[in-house]
Amino acid sequence: MNKTVAVENNLAPIKDYLLDQGCQVIDVESAQDTRVDAVVISGSSKDLLGMQDVLINAPVIDARGKTPSEVWDNIMRY
Repeated sequence: MNKTVAVENNLAPIKDYLLDQGCQVIDVESAQDTRVDAVVISGSSKDLLGMQDVLINAPVIDARGKTPSEVWDNIMRY
C-alpha cells in the first residue's frame, strides 16, 4: 500500500523508515499543495507550517518519543 506522507525535515530516521516501507515522503511544507495520507511532525511545532489557518485533510502524527516503527503503526491505522 503506497502512502504519501509529509514529514518534517528534522525527522530523517522516520523519513528513511517510511521510504523503506514503500511510502512517498515529501516535506511538510509541500503538504498544502499535495494530497497526503498523513503528516508527521516532531511535536515542537505549535501550528502546522507556521500558519494557524492551514487545512490539511490528513491525520497529524506527533513523532515525539516514538520510534519509526511506532510512527508507521500510527500511519497504518488510517
